[in-house]
Amino acid sequence: MSIERIFICPPGGISMIEKESVRLVAGAGIEGDRYFDVHDEPGQNVTFVEAEAIEAFSLEHHQPLELSVTGRNIVTRGVRLNEYVGREFIVGSVRFRGVKLCEPCLNLGKALATPKLPPAGVVKHWVHRGGLRADALSSGELSVGAGLKGAC
Repeated sequence: MSIERIFICPPGGISMIEKESVRLVAGAGIEGDRYFDVHDEPGQNVTFVEAEAIEAFSLEHHQPLELSVTGRNIVTRGVRLNEYVGREFIVGSVRFRGVKLCEPCLNLGKALATPKLPPAGVVKHWVHRGGLRADALSSGELSVGAGLKGAC
């Protein structure tokens, strides 16, 4: 598994901004992201999504390929993220705990809807494919290309 892309959305921001690297703070998340140090619910520190899931959606629904489309922070390749719910893992030098699946919401449905694919169809497609919510258990830098060093 490796990190293919990294995105943040600054507080008050509307669109995702691509980064080559980000700084994570244990228990707070990604510095500069809208959810940094927000504790409304578990797993708000960082969101992961599989590049393969985005590519499949784009191909199946004839949409342009854009890896920031889901609004998740970390786009991975070569790992089944659903398997990390309830488990600790290390990416680069940062330790995480997978908290729960990052299931789709109506905002995602509206963002990806087309005349042939209504918001409800988008949400249905992304159920159990929307990624993983995780908490940062350690602080450190995370960069594009960093790999999964192993599950704990």
